[in-house]
Amino acid sequence: MMRRFAYLLVPLLLAAAGCTATADEPARPAPATRAERPSPFADCAPLTVAPAAASPTPAGKAGGQLPDLTLNCFTGGAPVNLRDVKGPAVINVWASWCPPCRKELPAFQRLSERADGRFQVIGVNSRDSRGGAQSIGEDYGVDFPMLLDQGDAFQRALERNAFPLTVLVDADGRIRHTDATGALDDARLAALLERHLGVRV
Repeated sequence: MMRRFAYLLVPLLLAAAGCTATADEPARPAPATRAERPSPFADCAPLTVAPAAASPTPAGKAGGQLPDLTLNCFTGGAPVNLRDVKGPAVINVWASWCPPCRKELPAFQRLSERADGRFQVIGVNSRDSRGGAQSIGEDYGVDFPMLLDQGDAFQRALERNAFPLTVLVDADGRIRHTDATGALDDARLAALLERHLGVRV
């Protein structure tokens, strides 16, 4: 008898102490989470649209097409299949832990600023952490579109295992040149674009 009385008494005591929730009580707000820093990189959606002022690629030996490979964009949104990228394009494969990559990134940023709708500059961040890429993008003021390739699938498809790696792609999506000579500067980039894509910067 006393035990049954205790079972009936406990809910009443809890209710009196304010330990139970009722349907009329407002929901408590969820704890605040730390806001993510905005991405320094541009959106990847324009990569599948031909540059407005692209000129025809000069005659010359062309390699194969970009691999049929889909990569995520650093900023989110729809993933991008490399076969859908519209050239001419300069693709820079890099990682934050690679000193020559960090050395050449400012030259690629300046190149993207001089593109004037004639070609695209695209980054592929490979074998890296998102935080490392974010920090380098912020520190170096890099804002061209950035694809993520955490498993180095792009390099494996090209059968190249080098950092940094630069790939020049013509208006037809064909690879015109792959460069793995080390950190490129403004003059070397300009020479490569003129020789392989017929574009003067």
